[in-house]
Amino acid sequence: MTRKLRVNPIACSGHGLCAELLPELISLDEWGYPVIAGQQVPPRLARQARRAVTDCPALALRVAPGGGAARGRAARPGPSRPAA
Repeated sequence: MTRKLRVNPIACSGHGLCAELLPELISLDEWGYPVIAGQQVPPRLARQARRAVTDCPALALRVAPGGGAARGRAARPGPSRPAA
């Protein structure tokens, strides 16, 4: 399964620790907030990515399933409603 880093920009407070722990995938903008590379997390960096997620002081970083053929989840049919 492919994995990508995601950052919650609202939760992030710009500590910059993630960029120190994973400079191969995360850089900082001019205000100190993370800019995540759009690429998948390579297997050789999986451990560092998990550490960056767990060490984030604001808990704003996560590793999520990344880049399948379809984005998001397919809608599941719900229970049918009686006609009004």
